[in-house]
Amino acid sequence: MRTAYKCRAYPDPVQASVLNRTFGCVRVVWNRTLAWRRRRHQEDKTGTTFAQANGYLTAMKATEELAWLNEVSSVPLQQTIRHQQAAYTAFFAKRARYPRFKSRNGRQSAEYTRSGFRWRDGRLFLAKMDAPLAFTWSWPGIDPATVDPTTVTVSRDPCGRWYVAFAVDVPDPDPLPATGRVAGVDLGVTDFAVTSDGQRITNPRHLERRARNLARYQRRLARCQPGSANRAKTRAKAARAHRKVRAARTDFLHRTSTSLVRDHDVIVLEDLAVKNMVRNRRLAKAISDCGWGTFRAMLEYKAARTGRHLIVIDRWYPSTKTCSACGYLLASLSLNTRTWQCPSCGTRHDRDHNAAKNILAAGRAVAGDTPGHACGADVRHSGSSRVQSAVKQEPRPVRAGIPVHQGGE
Repeated sequence: MRTAYKCRAYPDPVQASVLNRTFGCVRVVWNRTLAWRRRRHQEDKTGTTFAQANGYLTAMKATEELAWLNEVSSVPLQQTIRHQQAAYTAFFAKRARYPRFKSRNGRQSAEYTRSGFRWRDGRLFLAKMDAPLAFTWSWPGIDPATVDPTTVTVSRDPCGRWYVAFAVDVPDPDPLPATGRVAGVDLGVTDFAVTSDGQRITNPRHLERRARNLARYQRRLARCQPGSANRAKTRAKAARAHRKVRAARTDFLHRTSTSLVRDHDVIVLEDLAVKNMVRNRRLAKAISDCGWGTFRAMLEYKAARTGRHLIVIDRWYPSTKTCSACGYLLASLSLNTRTWQCPSCGTRHDRDHNAAKNILAAGRAVAGDTPGHACGADVRHSGSSRVQSAVKQEPRPVRAGIPVHQGGE
């Protein structure tokens, strides 16, 4: 299993100058290669292979105009071509959007492979640098001298903070002991999540709590003259405020996902179309602040790492409008209706708790009510000795058990 350790870095002025030049070269290589690929596709109607893109990088470095590309390490530049090729592969596989141009005002990064750095007794020496890069190790239980990183990524946030991330291959951890508990989780805006056993996780609304502070920095930024030093300082302050919101949200998502994975053997979620939901101009800001997509990604890798099972049911399953007691399906249910009473059995439902119960029932229908074999997990397939994890499966549409609306009622 591959993991990463991300630490705060503290380069000295000479190292910061070298890294800033490297970031600029990486950005130029990415943008020029991307523009060249687009021209080839528009004019010649041909694709570009990795070997052709790498040849274009060599040609750029040979020109007099871009001779300064040779002043930095060639490893991050070659990694930029690899990353762009991977971005195109993901785009054509419909896993990501089309690659975009990089801006000098955003996050800057450069990746070094083994040929671009030396790791000696917990000290990091990057190419084109004589002194080790200072960083703070944040894992007391792990001796950095025993870590063998495969790649090192140095980055700088728009607010000016430096980071270094070490990618390390580690043994697969032991699965967590079984708890015998399963949970259906309904994600929302009022409450971030409601589980089928009645647990409510309050939405902290990190962006809304800091909205006034962010708006003040945005107004100051709008009044600054473009290109001035004051504008650069104000932009850094605004980026620092956004970083605090992002860090608080990420910490909340990590704590919540870890708690769910630790306490449940099987977790069932809906396949929410977040990209479509944020088109609602009234709820786009609140939905974006929740971070549902990041939360699902955290659940996926944490469940795979700990031996838990994550089931994702079809997004069209009517979990909110279905009575979890008798299966009656309402014709419609407005968004502001938080509680409703079933016309068939008379059971009174909380909207979110009822949806969580139905999500769990739908997940059990998919898994055959067998937690150890959810979505084909723990099944050894012919021709392979590997155990297939449940989270590696594509979300399976729920067909069985969907109630049918009672006509005329």
